[in-house]
Amino acid sequence: MPPPALTPCLPDGLLDLARALPKVLLHEHLDGGLREATLLELLTARGLPAPAADVPGLAGWFDDRAYAGSLVEYLKGFDLTVAAMASPEALERVAFEAAEDARLDGCVLAEFRIAPLLFEPFGIPGDEAVLALLSGLARSPLPSGLIVCALRHESDALIERAAELALRWHGRGVIAFDLVGPEAGWPATRHAALLARLCEAGLPLTLHAGEADEGLRVLEAARLGAHRVGHGVRLADLIEGAPGAAVLQEVRERGLHLEVCPTSNVQTGAALSIAAHPIRALWQAGVSLSFHTDNRLISRTSASREAALLVIEAGLTWADLQRMSLLAAHASFLPDHLKDPALCRIQDWACPAA
Repeated sequence: MPPPALTPCLPDGLLDLARALPKVLLHEHLDGGLREATLLELLTARGLPAPAADVPGLAGWFDDRAYAGSLVEYLKGFDLTVAAMASPEALERVAFEAAEDARLDGCVLAEFRIAPLLFEPFGIPGDEAVLALLSGLARSPLPSGLIVCALRHESDALIERAAELALRWHGRGVIAFDLVGPEAGWPATRHAALLARLCEAGLPLTLHAGEADEGLRVLEAARLGAHRVGHGVRLADLIEGAPGAAVLQEVRERGLHLEVCPTSNVQTGAALSIAAHPIRALWQAGVSLSFHTDNRLISRTSASREAALLVIEAGLTWADLQRMSLLAAHASFLPDHLKDPALCRIQDWACPAA
């Protein structure tokens, strides 16, 4: 089990207050956010072994493994979820439930991501997977979109096929492309030519960077055309000292927005704790950023829990979080007619006194 200091009990009412905050979810992996009950049902339906016989046991199994200590170890939990989701019906269900869970948690806008080609070995073509996922998201009234991912350690040919899949569905529910998976040793610069073609075609980019590798990777991602960066916490290392002003200037000039996932960062070793998380230093330095779940199931969290932890552990205010939600809405890849109502709800929220 993780040490108690890393999983504080939240004071009565704090989670309810966090749930009332209109939030924007930009960074959540569908294959890391299943409901425990759904995962157990899907495993049983496919005849796959489950690590526990009931929902409480399955929840405990994930609790025990949440604090993996490294990104590589953390990612091993996806083997179970991907196998369980490997049917069009399951993909649609998981996407629908993710959108509904986000809506009920107080999110007013959401983007979900996944690597559709993960399901090809199970006999599901990429286009069929995307269609099922978009069908599921469309069943929820929450305004949402899908980000197609590619695994950065896979072959160049497979990554290019994922990019082509994203392009085919761009404008029909797919809103961006991302490179995910093990970061160290697999820099996005290896795919500079492909990413340039995507930018030329008008497909937005959000690239994982600066989570399990140095802060320079965040700047590289921006230079490759990414408007947003997943995690990006190691950027904090670059803003200290004399070079910091030039780094911050470049970040601002490029309009870069960081999708920070505090609990996940602690679990993978990218941050020591929520209290010591780089999000506060980055925010105080004026970096545009927002807070997200990454993987609700695997990280044992929710958008409201992330907000509450930032208030009680990191010393951020409700006004800070409201401002982050506004920045996230502006940074969303969804069309303006979906973003504008969300922006109004966030702006109209009565921020509690500090």
